[in-house]
Amino acid sequence: MTTLSALPTEHRNQLMQSAREVNFPQGTRLFDESGRIENFWVVRTGVVTLDIRVPGRRSPVIESLSHGELVGWSWLYPPSVWQMGASATTPVRALEFDAARVRRMCEADPWFGYEIAIWVGSVLARRLQSARTRLLDLYAPYGSGVPARG
Repeated sequence: MTTLSALPTEHRNQLMQSAREVNFPQGTRLFDESGRIENFWVVRTGVVTLDIRVPGRRSPVIESLSHGELVGWSWLYPPSVWQMGASATTPVRALEFDAARVRRMCEADPWFGYEIAIWVGSVLARRLQSARTRLLDLYAPYGSGVPARG
């Protein structure tokens, strides 16, 4: 499970102490690939799409994220630059977290840091698989062989 509920209650509550509610109008670009990271989000309502640059082509949508899903994993790992881009495809309400603050929380409490790393790592693994499948569907001669979801 890759939502906030994957975190143990104690660590989820600790993380939530640093959350603030934000809103993004439809069409808002949250971040671009290779950009510097300051924040990450958990979607409350609405849809955020992730895209990836493909040289010589329009950036394909890799995945759509909705309620409870983490937007951004790159903030936890150096060099802390975005590996994909993201846009609000509907109006979005989200919980926003200051990436540097959460990294400091992880350093100050190693058990919290471990649980955050496991949570973000599971998101990362799922996103990489989604990106692989989507790119195969778009550009491989026979696709990925996996039925499309969504």
